[in-house]
Order: sequence, then structure tokens, then C-alpha cells
Amino acid sequence: MQKLVAFWQLMRADRPIGTYLLAWPTLWALMIAGAGEPPLRIVVIFLLGTFVMRSAGCVINDFADRNFDGHVRRTRQRPIPAGKISATEAMIGFIALLAIAFALVMQLNTQTVMLSFLAAGVAALYPFCKRWTHLPQIVLGIAFSFGILMAFTALESEQWFIAGLLFLANVIWTVAYDTEYAMADREDDLQIGLQSTAILFGRFDRLAIGIMQLVTLALLAWVLYLINAEPWVWLALVVVSALFGYQHWLIREREPGKCFRAFLHNHYVGMVFAIGLAVHYWF
Repeated sequence: MQKLVAFWQLMRADRPIGTYLLAWPTLWALMIAGAGEPPLRIVVIFLLGTFVMRSAGCVINDFADRNFDGHVRRTRQRPIPAGKISATEAMIGFIALLAIAFALVMQLNTQTVMLSFLAAGVAALYPFCKRWTHLPQIVLGIAFSFGILMAFTALESEQWFIAGLLFLANVIWTVAYDTEYAMADREDDLQIGLQSTAILFGRFDRLAIGIMQLVTLALLAWVLYLINAEPWVWLALVVVSALFGYQHWLIREREPGKCFRAFLHNHYVGMVFAIGLAVHYWF
């Protein structure tokens, strides 16, 4: 039972923020590709897939960082550095989660299955990127955006321009919020030699986040324009803008705890835009 609890923690199932941030953009795509009525079976497969793949990503991340997490205040109690799970057990769990994800995606069409291999490859690559580039957040953004493309292929939608806009918006948004996350760990990362956009941007970190959030808003506005959203549906984008503003208030002094809170706050950004799309299609 202790091993099961430790593995549950290794999957970060007790901290679902990553699943939310992966699921919301996927739901945006399913909503648009399915014209507001995506088949329930497809929605369930994708939601289960986001949970499983996010869990697999957390496991391979902790495996990759097993020699670093013990030196970071926020991560030193994770199951591998704390000795609750061995590196070998973590890899077995990672392979098992990939097998479950593969069983789920096999319920979809061939094009979606092929995309899933690319998605899994990028997800496995991300944890190692922070050793050789200051831009691992871009790799994470791409990994977190494959669900958008897979949603359009699974529903055989031909709205590829909209899919591309959503993909790009989500990559940029992901880099913005993961920079907030990296700001919380910046001092520890500098000491142990890991790299991130927070380190790359330095004193211009807040400006860079603000620019990326503005670009995200512009791309999402373009999507609403292309789907002919009613004027009052644009209220969702106004609320998203306000949420971004609140995040800047949180990170204004770059306090690690508040930077982490700003990162967590992005759950509401994804949720609000999803509600806006639901209102557009259902009402």
C-alpha cells in the first residue's frame, strides 16, 4: 500500500494541475472540431488519455531529475529522492502508463495513432532538455499541445487553420505559465546547473510573460472570430485578460511562493475559455 501511495504521488495524481492544463486546451479543440457536439466516447478517451500521459510525463520527469530533486527545496520530498520509489520501479511504471495510453489511442483512427507516437516522444524528451537549452518550456508547450491536433484528427475535422492557431496559442501560453513555475525554482536551478526560460529572461521575465500572454489573447481572439462567436461570448476572453493581470500582480516581486500560485492560477484561464466555447456552441 505504501508503494501504491508513493507511485500515486510520483504520478502527481494528488496534484492535478498538470492534468487540468493538459485537458482544457484538448477540450477547446474537441469542442471546435466537433462543432460543440463531440461524441462522448471520444471525449472520455481524450480525458483519460490526458490523465495517463500527464502521469507518465511526471514519472519520466522525476526519473530524469532523480539526481537533482534532492537539492531543490520544493522537490526533495518527491518519491524517488525520498527513497520511496527506485529508479527502476519508476521506469517500469512509466512503461506501464505508456501501454495504457497506447491502448486508449488505439480506439481512434490511424492518423491520431501516428500523432500519438510523436506526442509520446516529445513528452519523454522534455525532462532532459533543461540540461542543454534554456528553452525546455517550448518543448513542454509542444508536448502539451499535441492533444489539440489529435482532437482534430480524431474527429476528422478539416479546420486545420483553426487547429494551427489553437496549437500555437497553447504553446505560447504554456511557455508563459511554465516560466512562472520556473521563477519559483530559479535560485535552486542556478545552483544545480539546470536551465529555464526564467533564467534566460532574467530581469525581463515579467515583460516576456506579458508579451506571451498578449500574443495568446490575440490568437484566441482570432479563433473566436473564425468561428463567428457572438459578441457576448467574447466576455470569456475579457475574463482571461483579467486573470492574466492578476497573475502579474502575484509575480510583481518575484516571490517564489507567489510565482507558483500564479502558475496554478492558469487552471482558471483554461476553464474560462472552455466555458466561453461551450456557451457559443450550446446557447
